[in-house]
Amino acid sequence: MATLLEQLRSMTKVVADSGDINSIEKFKPTDSTTNPSLIAAAAQMPAYQSIVDNVLKQARVEAGSSASDEDVAALAFDTLAVAFGRQILEIVPGRVSTEVDARLSYNTEATLTQARDIIAQYDKAGIGRDRVLIKIASTWEGIKAAEILEREGIHCNLTLLFGLHQAIACAEAKVTLISPFVGRILDWYKKDTGKDYSGADDPGVISVTTIYNYYKKFGYKTQVMGASFRNIGEITELAGCDLLTIAPKLLAELEASSAELPKKLDAAKAASMPIEKLTIDKATFDKMHAADRMANDKLKEGIEGFSAALEDLEKMLTKRLSEIS
Repeated sequence: MATLLEQLRSMTKVVADSGDINSIEKFKPTDSTTNPSLIAAAAQMPAYQSIVDNVLKQARVEAGSSASDEDVAALAFDTLAVAFGRQILEIVPGRVSTEVDARLSYNTEATLTQARDIIAQYDKAGIGRDRVLIKIASTWEGIKAAEILEREGIHCNLTLLFGLHQAIACAEAKVTLISPFVGRILDWYKKDTGKDYSGADDPGVISVTTIYNYYKKFGYKTQVMGASFRNIGEITELAGCDLLTIAPKLLAELEASSAELPKKLDAAKAASMPIEKLTIDKATFDKMHAADRMANDKLKEGIEGFSAALEDLEKMLTKRLSEIS
């Protein structure tokens, strides 16, 4: 019998959720996603010091001899994620997601500026826009930035997505892809209720299933990519989803298992479901977000966590710069 991973690939695009290039080479996913925490972790691995050092050396040249280490590190910080993305694109045949600074999540104009800069870096390296997704947090401001970017031909992956209101706003903005965070939703409900969940009863699985069915019912082109999994049970319950981005540890578990894997999500079935259509303007978005304690808590926590990872990365780059000078 085929492994769970092989069966999953027959119905869902499998994406690696990692900044670890060696892991990506091992599992050969179609696409790969990164985030600030993953880039910060990968940047500290001995295997990738050459990437970090090359970025720092180039930044020093561009900043000039009079620039401080902090200024050089800041310049390097702006290009490091793209440097990892370029390496990843030498391995995967599809796309890489590169994230805008989480500290800009509530600033539409600043998000637009950095997103365009990221794309310009890929353009300069000869990498087409069809191979890059700009990751942006699913705040109202982030979604509005993505709407503008999509009109410019810059494809977006809206991340830190926890609620249906976020998903609908993204679809109406015609973004390319959304990343609902399955495991983080589960974490919140376990903490809030004291209960354990599994299988189809997992709140994260329920959330992604609801979003997927809504999109397919109303013919939205935005794709759903489940993310942030805690166990392979969550993954198998979402077999048939457009895409799933999976950490190397769980990819290994799927590869080592060979039970039968039924398709759980089906666009044809969703089309006939009795689902109410909603229109999400800013007032409705804000109202629904305020009423959804889980989405409210996890979006705030996610932005703060990614921001902290970026600050740690900046400090690491400054320290590393002093070591190679």
